[in-house]
Amino acid sequence: MINVLVVDDDFMVARLHSKLVERVPGFTVVGEARTGAEALALVAALRPDLVLLDIYLPDMSGLEVLRDLRADEDSDVDVLVITAAREAETVRGALRGGAVHYIIKPFDPPVLAERLRDYARRAQELAAIAVPGQDDVDRVFGAGASRTPPRLPKGLSEQTAELIRGTLAALDPAQDLSAAECAVRSGLSRVSARRYLEYFVSTRQVGVRLRYGATGRPERRYHWSAPSA
Repeated sequence: MINVLVVDDDFMVARLHSKLVERVPGFTVVGEARTGAEALALVAALRPDLVLLDIYLPDMSGLEVLRDLRADEDSDVDVLVITAAREAETVRGALRGGAVHYIIKPFDPPVLAERLRDYARRAQELAAIAVPGQDDVDRVFGAGASRTPPRLPKGLSEQTAELIRGTLAALDPAQDLSAAECAVRSGLSRVSARRYLEYFVSTRQVGVRLRYGATGRPERRYHWSAPSA
């Protein structure tokens, strides 16, 4: 089991996040904290594997909590940020602090479940590697085994692919687009945009988030996930 500590100053939000975590197989919540100081104390006492960390806390910033955790040589806990903070500097601070991901409130429950499953998959891959080679490391970090982009399939052009790349790469890290929205921004048809998007998904350059509505199938939302050159 992957033990999780939920940190949020809002009691109801913390309880909701705990329930969402408990629904994902392989995860269990070992505690909840309302302040930064309480979070640090519970990490030391409970030794969780993962902390779901809010940024807006009453006594200190979540980024300060993250820095304190990284400064503690005895702590190897991972952190997934869940917050309403949308400032680019806050996102960069979380990235520099080693957060495994960043979810912006409000979010659809399947988003958290997907991030937790990704985290568990990566943990399993790391545990299975005795002496990692470069291919193993690339796979764990989500990069391709080769630095050379794969050759485009027949019927796809590099010029149009670059247009889609630029459209998605220009987004903030937490933003995403539907195929229809990407088509409007890039000047392509929806069918063409979706074809390129799904190709990039297959090569792990683009990630997919599912947005659930009241009825019907969930909407596929695309975001650029390949590292910048």
